[in-house]
Amino acid sequence: MIKNYLKTTWRNLVKSKGYSAINIGGLAVGMAVVMLIGLWVYDELTYNSYHKNYDRIAQVMQHANFNGKIGTQSANPALMGPELRAKYGNDFKYVVQASWYYNPLLSVGDKHISQEGIYFEEDAPEMLSLQMLKGTRAGLHDTHSILLSASAAQALFGEEDPMGKTLRVDRSQEVKVTGVYEDLPNNSSFNKVKVILPWSLWIIQNPWVNKMEKPWGSNFSQTFVQLTEQGDMENISRKIKHVKSDKVGKDEAKTNWVVFLHPMRKWNLYNEFRNGINTGGSIQYVRLFSLIGGFVLLLACINFMNLTTARSEKRAKEVGIRKTVGSHRLQLIGRFFAESYITVLIAFVLSLLLVILFLPSFNEVADKKIEIPWLNPLFWCTSLAFIVITGLLAGSYPAFYLSSFQPLKVLKGTFKVGRFASVPRQVLVVVQFTVSIMLIIGTIIVYQQIQHAKSRPVGYTKTGLINLPLEGELRKHFEAFRTDLKNTGAIEEMAGCQLLTGVWNSNGGFDWEGKDPDLATDFPNNSVSVDFGKTVQWQIKAGRDFSKAFATDSMAFIINESAARFMGFKDPVGKTIRQGGERFTIIGVVNDILQESPFFPVRPTLYHLDSYDAMVNTVLKLNPKQNAGRSISAIEGVWKKYVEDVPFNYSFVDEAFGDKFKVEERIGKLSSYFAVLAIFISCLGLFGMASFVAEQRTKEIGIRKVLGASVANLLQLLSKEFILLVSTSCIIAVPVAWYYLSQWLNNYDYRVRISWLVFLVAAVLALVITLLTVGFQAIKAATANPVRSLRNE
Repeated sequence: MIKNYLKTTWRNLVKSKGYSAINIGGLAVGMAVVMLIGLWVYDELTYNSYHKNYDRIAQVMQHANFNGKIGTQSANPALMGPELRAKYGNDFKYVVQASWYYNPLLSVGDKHISQEGIYFEEDAPEMLSLQMLKGTRAGLHDTHSILLSASAAQALFGEEDPMGKTLRVDRSQEVKVTGVYEDLPNNSSFNKVKVILPWSLWIIQNPWVNKMEKPWGSNFSQTFVQLTEQGDMENISRKIKHVKSDKVGKDEAKTNWVVFLHPMRKWNLYNEFRNGINTGGSIQYVRLFSLIGGFVLLLACINFMNLTTARSEKRAKEVGIRKTVGSHRLQLIGRFFAESYITVLIAFVLSLLLVILFLPSFNEVADKKIEIPWLNPLFWCTSLAFIVITGLLAGSYPAFYLSSFQPLKVLKGTFKVGRFASVPRQVLVVVQFTVSIMLIIGTIIVYQQIQHAKSRPVGYTKTGLINLPLEGELRKHFEAFRTDLKNTGAIEEMAGCQLLTGVWNSNGGFDWEGKDPDLATDFPNNSVSVDFGKTVQWQIKAGRDFSKAFATDSMAFIINESAARFMGFKDPVGKTIRQGGERFTIIGVVNDILQESPFFPVRPTLYHLDSYDAMVNTVLKLNPKQNAGRSISAIEGVWKKYVEDVPFNYSFVDEAFGDKFKVEERIGKLSSYFAVLAIFISCLGLFGMASFVAEQRTKEIGIRKVLGASVANLLQLLSKEFILLVSTSCIIAVPVAWYYLSQWLNNYDYRVRISWLVFLVAAVLALVITLLTVGFQAIKAATANPVRSLRNE
C-alpha cells in the first residue's frame, strides 16, 4: 500500500510540475524560516543553561527610590557579599562578590594583549561550573593567581603549557596561571570573559575601598549567589530585602533600598525593569518571532491547500472511480494525507539544505553562533513533530474536501464544484495577505522608530570625535600628551572624561534651595577636564563654560537642562548645590547630552572638573582639514611614545553611539527578511492560483477575444477578484497592525508617531505586488491565440 501511495504521489507530482514546484518550494521556504526561527528561539530559551546550576544562580540587585521614581540597579556595595554570608549563609551554597567587566593589559615578555576580564571571589569557578582544561576550579584561592580561557591562553602562550607561567596585569601586578577553562558559549552571560582574577587582588589594587567612611553608601561591585538545593528563590528574595536598608544612615533610608534576587534564567529574556517592576525584555522578541514563524508556515500550508483544492475537478474522476471500485472515504483521506506527507517530507529535506546554506548569514544578522544540533535527539524529535504537524495542517482540508465527492455525479459528468466552493480558498488568500501586509507595516514602523531615535538631538557634535582609554601613564603626562598631539595637526582639541556615550557613575545626597527634604536624588555626575566642552562642542544655554581663568571652577557644576527643570530653577546660574558638606556653584547650563538610551528621557546630569585619576577616557576632536587615516596614524605615533606596551585601541564616538541601536536594528533586519519571505510565499500561491484560474477560463478568454475584448479588458477580468481579496486583507491588517505596533511603541518614551501614510504605502505595495504577480499570468492568457483555445469546440 505504501509503495502504491509513493507511486501515485510521484506520478501526480511529475504530471503537474509547475504546481508541484510551487507547493514544494513554498513549503520548503516556510519550513526553513520556521527552522531558523526555532533554532534562534531555542538558543534564547536555553541562555545560560551551559552553567550546570543556572536554575539556582541569581544576581543580587536593588530597587531604590531616586528622583521621585523607583529605579533598579545591579551595582552593590562591596560589603553585600560578606553580609549575606554572615546573616543568611544557610540559604546560599555560594556568595560571590565581583567587579565590573574590564579589559586588563596582559603582558608576557614583549607580548602585550588586552582581553575582557573580571575579578571574582574564589567560589565563582565552582558556581559557574567552568569546564577546566588545565588546573582546577580552586585556582583563585591564591591572591596572585589568574584563570585564562582557552583562547586567551592560546593568544598569550601559543602551544606552550601555560600552567605555572607568570604574567603581568596592567604592567604592575604579577600573577601565576593556575588554570585554563573552556571558552564559554555565545549564549552565556559571561561569554566575553576571557580572564578571571581574584577579588582579593582587586581589593589590594584599590585600597580606597577599605577607607570609605560610608561603605554601604557606595555601589560599585556585583554580587552573585547560588542557592542551596532546598532554597526557594522568591522566599529568600523576600528574606534579604532589608539587608541594606538596615545598614544605611538616615539620609540613605529615604531612598528605600530593597534588595532582591534576579534569577539567572531571567537575565537574558526578563532584563527590563520599570518603576520597580520586571516588565519583560527580550522575551517580547521571542514571542514575536515565534508568532512570525507560525504565520510563515501557515502561509506555506495555505498555498498547498489552495492549489490542491483548486484543482479538485482534475482529481474528481479519480475519486469517483476509486469509490466505485470499493474505496472507503477513510482510505481516500489516508491516500490524500499520504500525498501531503510525502510532499512535506521532500520540502523538509529541501528546507534543511536552505538552512545549511543561509545559517551563516542568519547568524551574522542575529549576532549568534547557532549550529544545527545534528547529534541532539531533541532536534530530530522536534523535526519529526514538525513534519507531522505541517503535513496535518497542509493536508487536512484537501483530504476531507476531495474525499467528499459523490461518485455518481462525478462519473455522469454532472459534477460541479459549486459557486461557493472557492470561498474557503478566498478566505485563505485573505489570511495570507493580511499577515504579509502586517509584516510590511511592522517593518516600516521599526525602521521609522530607529531613524526617529537616530535623528534625536544628542547635544554635542559626534562627527570627528574619537575615544581613547586613559591609561596610567597618560594620566601622569596628560597635558604633555595633549600638546604633542596638537603639534602634529591631527587634532583640534582633546579632553579627559569618563564616558561620552554612557554613564560611568552617579551620585546622591544633593541638596539645593527649595528641594523637598524627603526626596532622594541620584544624578549622573561626570568628571571632565576643562577643555571638554570645547572638544565635544556642547551647546551652552545659560552662563559659561569651564575656564582655566577661574580657580573657583574646581567647586563648580555645569548642569543640563533636565537638571535645571528637575530642580525647579528658572535661572540656575549662580545657584548653589550642596553635597556632603561641600558647596558647588552652578556656572552654566547646557543642552541635554544623550549619553544613555536614545529611546528614553535624558536624566538630570552634572559635570564637574576633576583630576585625571578620576577619568577613564580621553575624547579627541580630529582636525577636519586633514585626512582621518593620516590623523589616526599620527595619534598612534604619539600614543606609543607614552604607552608603548599598551595596544592602540580607539573608537569613533558616532560608531559607539550607533551601537545603542543594535538590538532594534537587528530586530528590524530580521523582521524585514521574514516579511520578504512571507510575501514571496504568498505570491507563489497567488501565482499558482492565477495560473489555474487562467487555465480554467481559457475558452472563455478565447470567446471574449473573438467578440472584441481588449487585453486591458481581459486583464481586468482576471485580476479584479485577486485585487478585491488583497484589498480586504488591507482593511483587516491595518487596525490589527496599528493596535499591536502601538503597544510595542509604548515600551519607548521617545517614539515615533504612527502616520496613516505607513498604512497607505503598505496597502499600495501589496496591491502592486498582486498586480505584478497576477498580471503576468493574466497578460499571458489575454495575448494567447484564441484559435488554439477554441479549435476543439
